[in-house]
Amino acid sequence: MTTFPLAPGATIGILGGGQLGRMMATEARRMGYRIVALDPYARCPTAQVADGVVVGALDDVDAARVLARQVDVITLDTEHVPADVLDEVAALAPVRPAPSVLRTIQDRQTQKQFLDRIGMPQAAWAPATTADELLGALAKVGRPAIVKVRHAGYDGKGQVRVDGSDVIAQHARLRGAPAVAEELVRFTREISVILARAATGEVRLYPIAENVHRQHILHTTRAPAPLAATLRARAEQFAVQIAEALDHVGVIAVEMFELGDGRLLVNEIAPRTHNSGHYTYGACATSQFEQHVRAICGLPLGDPRQLAGAVMVNLIGDLWRDGPPPWHVVLAQPEARLHLYGKDAPAPGRKMGHVLLVDDDTDRALATAEKLLAALAPK
Repeated sequence: MTTFPLAPGATIGILGGGQLGRMMATEARRMGYRIVALDPYARCPTAQVADGVVVGALDDVDAARVLARQVDVITLDTEHVPADVLDEVAALAPVRPAPSVLRTIQDRQTQKQFLDRIGMPQAAWAPATTADELLGALAKVGRPAIVKVRHAGYDGKGQVRVDGSDVIAQHARLRGAPAVAEELVRFTREISVILARAATGEVRLYPIAENVHRQHILHTTRAPAPLAATLRARAEQFAVQIAEALDHVGVIAVEMFELGDGRLLVNEIAPRTHNSGHYTYGACATSQFEQHVRAICGLPLGDPRQLAGAVMVNLIGDLWRDGPPPWHVVLAQPEARLHLYGKDAPAPGRKMGHVLLVDDDTDRALATAEKLLAALAPK
């Protein structure tokens, strides 16, 4: 039986072997923990830095049980691990975050109902699986609207914009998957609140990040976001309230829209470490990955203080079109830190790495990020 706190030397199981698991494993091993990952690919990014790997699909209960028997606590690097799988392995090892958190988050409709229930402001929405539901939803949320599948959508996948007179044909692109329609929000800024919550209820908040997306994929993150103090306090209040209502343990990210009239709308919840929190890995006293390890192992939470201004820019697979980019361009920039994820197959739209620019002048860092991307791009 697991007894908390788990001291260094204990073994952490990670369901999912992507870049989030890789960075978590790197920080955990630095602290003296062992890592076993579950992923369909034996050479996934996390497996490359782990002590062991179980090869299996994320919905493979038997494979998850094999992992659970080797570890002292289980966590994840993706919210797409089925909650039913977490229920099964929870009998063998503690699971943080709990299956109940995933069950609330994995279904967009359930997540929106949860946010409504705890009084969080969000864009108008309605169920939109069938054509009749879609037409009723559009009467409520207006046109144009964004229709998203309820399960497993990310980075713009599994969603369509519907407008005009051909909405049924546009909706048909989702192939009948359960879906919800959302009001198209005209926002002035996207922000995210990254925080960690311990099983004791202790909470530590990171400086709020300002995010820019391109083609539905996070492009840059700037931290700290240039926000008014009242807006910052409200965003932090919303995020803490969500984490406490979920009884979440670990790092959690709450994405929000800032509107022109000063209102905030909650967009999505990610009960894990997050792309927009990568700036913490190099610019904060405690990275989001170490913080997550501390939370799930029952250790005191670390200092989230930001030591310098930071801009993170994602490196997408399109940069590899003609072969590996000229990395010397990044490595020659003294304030730049290059992070590559060890993925074997670059592909358009696939996150292959990121660059962190540590600079108190974040306007200058944003400009530097764009110059670096232009220099890395295929000619």
